[in-house]
Amino acid sequence: MPEASAASFRLEAVEKALTAQGADVRVITSKPPSSAPTVSFEPNIVRVPVLRDKSDYLRGYLPYMSFDLQASFRALIGSKPDVALVEPPPTTGSFMRLVSLLRRFPYVWYAADVWSDASENTGAPNVVVRAVKMMESFAISGASGVVAVSDGVAKRVRELGGRNVLVQPNGADTELFNPSGRQLTTEELAVAGVKHPYFIYAGTASEWQGAEIFVEAFSKVLDQYPDTQIVFLARGSQVPRIEEQAASLATATGITNPVVVLEPVGPEEAAAWQRGAIGALVSIVPGLGYDFAYPTKVLTALASGTPVVYAGAGPATVDITNHQLGEVAEFSADKVASSMLKVRRSAATDAERERLAEWVQDHKSMSAMGEAVASFVLSCARSERS
Repeated sequence: MPEASAASFRLEAVEKALTAQGADVRVITSKPPSSAPTVSFEPNIVRVPVLRDKSDYLRGYLPYMSFDLQASFRALIGSKPDVALVEPPPTTGSFMRLVSLLRRFPYVWYAADVWSDASENTGAPNVVVRAVKMMESFAISGASGVVAVSDGVAKRVRELGGRNVLVQPNGADTELFNPSGRQLTTEELAVAGVKHPYFIYAGTASEWQGAEIFVEAFSKVLDQYPDTQIVFLARGSQVPRIEEQAASLATATGITNPVVVLEPVGPEEAAAWQRGAIGALVSIVPGLGYDFAYPTKVLTALASGTPVVYAGAGPATVDITNHQLGEVAEFSADKVASSMLKVRRSAATDAERERLAEWVQDHKSMSAMGEAVASFVLSCARSERS
Protein backbone atom coordinates (compact mmCIF):
# COMPACT_ATOMS: atom_id res chain seq x y z
CA MET A 1 0.00 0.00 0.00
CA PRO A 2 -0.93 2.80 -0.77
CA GLU A 3 -1.03 1.74 -4.44
CA ALA A 4 -4.57 0.56 -5.21
CA SER A 5 -3.94 -2.76 -6.92
CA ALA A 6 -5.03 -6.36 -6.50
CA ALA A 7 -1.62 -7.37 -5.16
CA SER A 8 -1.58 -4.50 -2.65
CA PHE A 9 -4.98 -5.38 -1.22
CA ARG A 10 -4.18 -9.09 -1.14
CA LEU A 11 -0.86 -8.69 0.63
CA GLU A 12 -2.18 -6.13 3.10
CA ALA A 13 -4.90 -8.60 4.11
CA VAL A 14 -2.31 -11.33 4.66
CA GLU A 15 -0.08 -8.97 6.68
CA LYS A 16 -3.00 -7.99 8.92
CA ALA A 17 -3.93 -11.63 9.47
CA LEU A 18 -0.33 -12.63 10.24
CA THR A 19 -0.06 -9.84 12.78
CA ALA A 20 -3.39 -10.85 14.33
CA GLN A 21 -2.04 -14.41 14.68
CA GLY A 22 0.96 -13.13 16.62
CA ALA A 23 3.60 -12.85 13.91
CA ASP A 24 6.16 -10.05 13.79
CA VAL A 25 5.98 -8.99 10.13
CA ARG A 26 8.65 -7.11 8.18
CA VAL A 27 7.75 -5.82 4.70
CA ILE A 28 10.15 -4.97 1.89
CA THR A 29 8.36 -3.13 -0.90
CA SER A 30 8.77 -0.32 -3.42
CA LYS A 31 8.36 3.38 -2.81
CA PRO A 32 4.91 4.39 -4.11
CA PRO A 33 4.55 6.49 -7.26
CA SER A 34 4.43 10.25 -6.98
CA SER A 35 0.69 10.23 -7.67
CA ALA A 36 -0.05 7.99 -4.66
CA PRO A 37 -1.11 9.35 -1.27
CA THR A 38 1.75 10.27 1.06
CA VAL A 39 2.71 7.54 3.52
CA SER A 40 3.92 8.11 7.03
CA PHE A 41 6.94 6.34 8.49
CA GLU A 42 6.20 2.75 9.46
CA PRO A 43 9.00 0.98 11.33
CA ASN A 44 8.23 -2.49 9.97
CA ILE A 45 8.05 -1.42 6.32
CA VAL A 46 11.11 -0.84 4.14
CA ARG A 47 10.30 1.11 0.97
CA VAL A 48 13.06 1.18 -1.65
CA PRO A 49 13.24 3.54 -4.65
CA VAL A 50 12.59 1.86 -8.02
CA LEU A 51 12.68 2.69 -11.70
CA ARG A 52 9.23 3.54 -13.08
CA ASP A 53 8.09 4.41 -16.60
CA LYS A 54 6.74 7.82 -17.59
CA SER A 55 3.26 6.82 -16.40
CA ASP A 56 4.74 6.00 -12.96
CA TYR A 57 4.16 2.28 -13.52
CA LEU A 58 6.60 -0.35 -12.29
CA ARG A 59 6.90 -2.57 -15.35
CA GLY A 60 9.74 -4.24 -17.26
CA TYR A 61 12.88 -6.16 -16.43
CA LEU A 62 15.11 -3.22 -15.50
CA PRO A 63 12.49 -1.74 -13.15
CA TYR A 64 11.97 -5.20 -11.61
CA MET A 65 15.70 -5.59 -11.14
CA SER A 66 15.90 -2.15 -9.54
CA PHE A 67 13.67 -3.56 -6.82
CA ASP A 68 15.09 -7.09 -6.70
CA LEU A 69 18.69 -6.06 -6.03
CA GLN A 70 17.73 -3.76 -3.17
CA ALA A 71 15.18 -6.18 -1.70
CA SER A 72 17.71 -9.03 -1.76
CA PHE A 73 20.33 -6.89 -0.04
CA ARG A 74 17.83 -5.88 2.65
CA ALA A 75 16.82 -9.51 3.15
CA LEU A 76 20.49 -10.49 3.48
CA ILE A 77 21.41 -7.92 6.11
CA GLY A 78 18.20 -7.86 8.14
CA SER A 79 17.23 -10.24 10.90
CA LYS A 80 16.70 -13.78 9.66
CA PRO A 81 12.98 -14.56 9.23
CA ASP A 82 11.24 -17.79 10.14
CA VAL A 83 9.56 -17.69 6.72
CA ALA A 84 9.20 -15.26 3.81
CA LEU A 85 6.20 -14.63 1.57
CA VAL A 86 7.38 -13.71 -1.93
CA GLU A 87 5.28 -12.00 -4.59
CA PRO A 88 6.03 -12.16 -8.36
CA PRO A 89 7.63 -11.28 -10.76
CA PRO A 90 9.85 -14.35 -11.25
CA THR A 91 12.99 -12.20 -11.07
CA THR A 92 12.10 -11.40 -7.45
CA GLY A 93 11.42 -15.07 -6.77
CA SER A 94 14.78 -16.13 -8.20
CA PHE A 95 16.69 -13.61 -6.10
CA MET A 96 14.78 -14.55 -2.97
CA ARG A 97 15.41 -18.25 -3.49
CA LEU A 98 19.14 -17.52 -3.53
CA VAL A 99 18.84 -15.41 -0.37
CA SER A 100 16.83 -18.15 1.36
CA LEU A 101 19.50 -20.72 0.46
CA LEU A 102 22.27 -18.51 1.83
CA ARG A 103 20.43 -17.70 5.06
CA ARG A 104 18.61 -21.04 5.37
CA PHE A 105 14.99 -19.95 5.81
CA PRO A 106 11.89 -21.22 3.93
CA TYR A 107 9.71 -19.09 1.68
CA VAL A 108 6.21 -19.26 0.23
CA TRP A 109 5.55 -18.23 -3.37
CA TYR A 110 2.33 -16.28 -4.06
CA ALA A 111 1.21 -17.41 -7.54
CA ALA A 112 -1.31 -14.81 -8.64
CA ASP A 113 -0.73 -15.89 -12.24
CA VAL A 114 1.79 -17.76 -14.40
CA TRP A 115 4.23 -15.33 -15.97
CA SER A 116 5.89 -17.76 -18.38
CA ASP A 117 2.55 -18.65 -19.98
CA ALA A 118 1.68 -15.00 -20.34
CA SER A 119 5.03 -14.08 -21.93
CA GLU A 120 4.65 -16.92 -24.42
CA ASN A 121 1.15 -15.90 -25.43
CA THR A 122 1.93 -12.19 -25.79
CA GLY A 123 4.51 -12.84 -28.52
CA ALA A 124 7.71 -12.28 -26.54
CA PRO A 125 10.90 -13.56 -28.20
CA ASN A 126 11.66 -17.23 -27.52
CA VAL A 127 14.78 -16.38 -25.55
CA VAL A 128 12.72 -14.18 -23.22
CA VAL A 129 10.03 -16.85 -22.81
CA ARG A 130 12.65 -19.48 -21.94
CA ALA A 131 14.35 -17.16 -19.46
CA VAL A 132 11.06 -16.29 -17.73
CA LYS A 133 10.09 -19.97 -17.54
CA MET A 134 13.47 -20.89 -16.04
CA MET A 135 13.25 -18.14 -13.43
CA GLU A 136 9.64 -18.94 -12.57
CA SER A 137 10.33 -22.66 -12.25
CA PHE A 138 13.41 -21.91 -10.13
CA ALA A 139 11.35 -19.70 -7.80
CA ILE A 140 8.41 -22.12 -7.55
CA SER A 141 10.38 -25.35 -7.13
CA GLY A 142 12.38 -23.93 -4.23
CA ALA A 143 9.34 -22.79 -2.26
CA SER A 144 8.19 -24.66 0.83
CA GLY A 145 4.64 -23.80 -0.16
CA VAL A 146 2.77 -22.08 -2.97
CA VAL A 147 -0.43 -20.07 -2.77
CA ALA A 148 -2.34 -20.30 -6.07
CA VAL A 149 -5.29 -18.02 -6.72
CA SER A 150 -7.21 -20.56 -8.82
CA ASP A 151 -7.28 -24.25 -9.75
CA GLY A 152 -5.89 -23.37 -13.17
CA VAL A 153 -2.90 -21.58 -11.66
CA ALA A 154 -2.38 -24.48 -9.22
CA LYS A 155 -2.23 -26.98 -12.09
CA ARG A 156 0.46 -24.99 -13.90
CA VAL A 157 2.37 -24.35 -10.67
CA ARG A 158 2.62 -28.11 -10.04
CA GLU A 159 3.84 -28.62 -13.61
CA LEU A 160 6.57 -26.05 -12.92
CA GLY A 161 7.78 -27.92 -9.84
CA GLY A 162 5.51 -26.58 -7.13
CA ARG A 163 4.72 -28.62 -4.04
CA ASN A 164 2.44 -28.11 -1.06
CA VAL A 165 0.03 -25.91 -3.04
CA LEU A 166 -2.85 -24.05 -1.38
CA VAL A 167 -5.62 -22.88 -3.72
CA GLN A 168 -6.95 -19.64 -2.27
CA PRO A 169 -8.90 -17.26 -4.54
CA ASN A 170 -8.60 -13.51 -4.11
CA GLY A 171 -11.12 -11.56 -2.07
CA ALA A 172 -12.42 -8.03 -1.61
CA ASP A 173 -11.98 -5.78 1.40
CA THR A 174 -15.63 -5.39 2.35
CA GLU A 175 -14.82 -2.87 5.08
CA LEU A 176 -13.46 -0.55 2.39
CA PHE A 177 -15.56 -1.55 -0.62
CA ASN A 178 -19.25 -1.52 0.31
CA PRO A 179 -22.42 0.28 -0.83
CA SER A 180 -22.82 2.45 2.25
CA GLY A 181 -19.65 4.56 2.17
CA ARG A 182 -19.00 7.99 0.72
CA GLN A 183 -19.84 8.80 -2.88
CA LEU A 184 -18.29 11.59 -4.91
CA THR A 185 -20.26 14.83 -5.00
CA THR A 186 -21.56 16.36 -8.21
CA GLU A 187 -18.90 19.05 -7.88
CA GLU A 188 -16.10 16.51 -7.46
CA LEU A 189 -17.29 14.58 -10.49
CA ALA A 190 -17.53 17.75 -12.58
CA VAL A 191 -13.95 18.71 -11.75
CA ALA A 192 -12.89 15.31 -13.14
CA GLY A 193 -14.97 15.89 -16.29
CA VAL A 194 -17.78 13.51 -15.33
CA LYS A 195 -21.33 14.89 -15.68
CA HIS A 196 -23.38 11.82 -16.62
CA PRO A 197 -23.97 8.26 -15.39
CA TYR A 198 -20.71 6.41 -15.85
CA PHE A 199 -19.15 2.98 -16.20
CA ILE A 200 -15.92 2.49 -14.25
CA TYR A 201 -12.75 0.63 -15.20
CA ALA A 202 -10.49 0.64 -12.15
CA GLY A 203 -7.12 -1.07 -12.28
CA THR A 204 -4.29 -2.12 -14.54
CA ALA A 205 -4.84 -1.85 -18.30
CA SER A 206 -2.17 -4.03 -19.93
CA GLU A 207 -2.14 -6.15 -23.08
CA TRP A 208 -3.77 -9.16 -21.48
CA GLN A 209 -6.69 -7.19 -20.03
CA GLY A 210 -7.62 -5.67 -23.40
CA ALA A 211 -9.55 -2.83 -21.74
CA GLU A 212 -9.63 -0.92 -25.03
CA ILE A 213 -12.50 -3.22 -26.10
CA PHE A 214 -14.84 -1.12 -23.96
CA VAL A 215 -14.00 2.12 -25.77
CA GLU A 216 -14.38 0.33 -29.10
CA ALA A 217 -17.85 -0.85 -28.03
CA PHE A 218 -18.89 2.45 -26.47
CA SER A 219 -19.92 4.19 -29.72
CA LYS A 220 -22.91 1.82 -29.93
CA VAL A 221 -23.86 2.67 -26.35
CA LEU A 222 -23.65 6.39 -27.11
CA ASP A 223 -25.97 5.96 -30.10
CA GLN A 224 -28.76 5.12 -27.64
CA TYR A 225 -27.52 6.82 -24.47
CA PRO A 226 -25.38 9.86 -25.33
CA ASP A 227 -25.60 10.95 -21.67
CA THR A 228 -23.23 8.16 -20.56
CA GLN A 229 -19.49 8.12 -19.87
CA ILE A 230 -16.69 5.69 -19.11
CA VAL A 231 -14.15 6.54 -16.41
CA PHE A 232 -10.78 4.80 -16.43
CA LEU A 233 -8.79 4.90 -13.20
CA ALA A 234 -5.96 3.06 -14.84
CA ARG A 235 -2.26 2.59 -15.25
CA GLY A 236 -0.59 0.23 -17.72
CA SER A 237 0.78 -0.25 -21.21
CA GLN A 238 -2.59 0.23 -22.97
CA VAL A 239 -3.47 3.58 -21.38
CA PRO A 240 -1.95 5.63 -24.27
CA ARG A 241 -4.02 3.57 -26.72
CA ILE A 242 -7.16 4.15 -24.64
CA GLU A 243 -6.47 7.89 -24.58
CA GLU A 244 -6.14 7.88 -28.38
CA GLN A 245 -9.43 6.00 -28.71
CA ALA A 246 -11.11 8.44 -26.33
CA ALA A 247 -10.00 11.44 -28.39
CA SER A 248 -11.15 9.79 -31.64
CA LEU A 249 -14.52 8.91 -30.13
CA ALA A 250 -15.07 12.48 -28.93
CA THR A 251 -14.29 13.80 -32.42
CA ALA A 252 -16.49 11.24 -34.19
CA THR A 253 -19.52 11.74 -31.93
CA GLY A 254 -19.18 15.42 -31.09
CA ILE A 255 -19.68 14.50 -27.42
CA THR A 256 -17.46 16.12 -24.82
CA ASN A 257 -15.48 13.66 -22.71
CA PRO A 258 -17.33 10.42 -23.50
CA VAL A 259 -14.32 8.62 -22.02
CA VAL A 260 -12.39 10.12 -19.10
CA VAL A 261 -8.94 8.73 -18.29
CA LEU A 262 -7.65 9.58 -14.82
CA GLU A 263 -4.65 8.65 -12.73
CA PRO A 264 -5.19 5.80 -10.25
CA VAL A 265 -6.32 6.99 -6.84
CA GLY A 266 -6.05 5.74 -3.28
CA PRO A 267 -8.26 2.90 -2.06
CA GLU A 268 -10.84 5.09 -0.28
CA GLU A 269 -11.35 7.30 -3.32
CA ALA A 270 -11.39 4.25 -5.62
CA ALA A 271 -14.22 2.83 -3.50
CA ALA A 272 -16.15 6.11 -3.84
CA TRP A 273 -15.82 5.94 -7.64
CA GLN A 274 -17.01 2.32 -7.61
CA ARG A 275 -20.11 3.11 -5.53
CA GLY A 276 -21.25 5.84 -7.88
CA ALA A 277 -20.89 3.84 -11.11
CA ILE A 278 -23.78 2.27 -13.03
CA GLY A 279 -21.52 -0.65 -13.93
CA ALA A 280 -17.93 -1.84 -13.59
CA LEU A 281 -15.93 -2.96 -16.63
CA VAL A 282 -13.60 -5.97 -16.41
CA SER A 283 -11.90 -7.86 -19.23
CA ILE A 284 -9.41 -10.61 -20.00
CA VAL A 285 -8.29 -11.34 -23.56
CA PRO A 286 -8.82 -15.05 -24.25
CA GLY A 287 -5.83 -17.18 -25.18
CA LEU A 288 -3.04 -15.02 -23.75
CA GLY A 289 -2.29 -17.20 -20.76
CA TYR A 290 -4.64 -15.55 -18.29
CA ASP A 291 -7.81 -17.52 -18.96
CA PHE A 292 -7.67 -18.90 -15.40
CA ALA A 293 -7.39 -15.48 -13.71
CA TYR A 294 -10.15 -14.14 -11.45
CA PRO A 295 -9.69 -10.34 -11.51
CA THR A 296 -10.08 -8.63 -8.16
CA LYS A 297 -11.79 -5.79 -10.06
CA VAL A 298 -14.86 -8.02 -10.18
CA LEU A 299 -15.00 -8.40 -6.42
CA THR A 300 -14.26 -4.79 -5.44
CA ALA A 301 -17.05 -3.63 -7.80
CA LEU A 302 -19.60 -6.12 -6.52
CA ALA A 303 -18.66 -5.41 -2.91
CA SER A 304 -19.43 -1.75 -3.65
CA GLY A 305 -22.85 -2.80 -4.97
CA THR A 306 -21.97 -2.23 -8.63
CA PRO A 307 -22.90 -4.81 -11.29
CA VAL A 308 -20.11 -6.03 -13.57
CA VAL A 309 -19.80 -6.09 -17.35
CA TYR A 310 -17.23 -8.81 -17.99
CA ALA A 311 -15.62 -9.33 -21.41
CA GLY A 312 -13.61 -12.42 -22.27
CA ALA A 313 -12.44 -15.49 -20.40
CA GLY A 314 -11.99 -16.58 -16.82
CA PRO A 315 -13.65 -18.41 -13.92
CA ALA A 316 -15.39 -15.19 -12.82
CA THR A 317 -17.79 -15.65 -15.74
CA VAL A 318 -19.34 -18.64 -13.97
CA ASP A 319 -20.07 -16.69 -10.78
CA ILE A 320 -21.40 -13.66 -12.65
CA THR A 321 -23.74 -15.82 -14.72
CA ASN A 322 -24.90 -18.23 -12.01
CA HIS A 323 -25.52 -15.57 -9.37
CA GLN A 324 -26.81 -12.74 -11.64
CA LEU A 325 -23.95 -10.39 -10.75
CA GLY A 326 -23.94 -8.51 -14.04
CA GLU A 327 -23.38 -9.35 -17.70
CA VAL A 328 -20.84 -11.61 -19.43
CA ALA A 329 -19.87 -11.02 -23.06
CA GLU A 330 -17.65 -12.63 -25.65
CA PHE A 331 -14.55 -10.57 -26.39
CA SER A 332 -15.97 -8.59 -29.30
CA ALA A 333 -17.10 -4.98 -29.55
CA ASP A 334 -20.67 -5.89 -30.61
CA LYS A 335 -21.16 -8.36 -27.74
CA VAL A 336 -19.62 -6.02 -25.20
CA ALA A 337 -21.80 -3.12 -26.38
CA SER A 338 -24.90 -5.29 -25.98
CA SER A 339 -23.94 -6.14 -22.38
CA MET A 340 -23.18 -2.50 -21.55
CA LEU A 341 -26.56 -1.46 -22.93
CA LYS A 342 -28.35 -4.04 -20.77
CA VAL A 343 -26.71 -2.63 -17.64
CA ARG A 344 -27.37 0.97 -18.78
CA ARG A 345 -31.08 0.27 -19.29
CA SER A 346 -31.67 -1.40 -15.94
CA ALA A 347 -30.21 0.76 -13.19
CA ALA A 348 -29.54 -1.33 -10.08
CA THR A 349 -31.87 -0.60 -7.16
CA ASP A 350 -30.58 -0.13 -3.63
CA ALA A 351 -31.85 -3.61 -2.79
CA GLU A 352 -29.99 -5.09 -5.75
CA ARG A 353 -26.79 -3.31 -4.77
CA GLU A 354 -27.08 -4.72 -1.26
CA ARG A 355 -27.57 -8.21 -2.72
CA LEU A 356 -24.37 -7.93 -4.79
CA ALA A 357 -22.40 -6.74 -1.77
CA GLU A 358 -23.78 -9.51 0.42
CA TRP A 359 -22.72 -12.14 -2.12
CA VAL A 360 -19.10 -10.96 -1.85
CA GLN A 361 -19.30 -10.81 1.94
CA ASP A 362 -20.60 -14.37 2.06
CA HIS A 363 -18.33 -15.92 -0.57
CA LYS A 364 -15.27 -13.76 -1.37
CA SER A 365 -14.28 -11.62 1.60
CA MET A 366 -10.70 -10.39 1.78
CA SER A 367 -10.40 -10.97 5.52
CA ALA A 368 -11.21 -14.70 5.17
CA MET A 369 -8.69 -14.98 2.33
CA GLY A 370 -5.98 -13.23 4.37
CA GLU A 371 -6.57 -15.50 7.36
CA ALA A 372 -6.32 -18.66 5.22
CA VAL A 373 -3.07 -17.55 3.57
CA ALA A 374 -1.57 -16.39 6.87
CA SER A 375 -2.28 -19.76 8.49
CA PHE A 376 -0.68 -21.51 5.52
CA VAL A 377 2.45 -19.33 5.67
CA LEU A 378 2.87 -20.00 9.38
CA SER A 379 2.34 -23.73 8.87
CA CYS A 380 5.17 -23.72 6.30
CA ALA A 381 7.45 -22.09 8.88
CA ARG A 382 6.53 -24.71 11.50
CA SER A 383 6.98 -27.66 9.14
CA GLU A 384 10.47 -26.49 8.21
CA ARG A 385 11.46 -26.29 11.89
CA SER A 386 10.12 -29.74 12.75
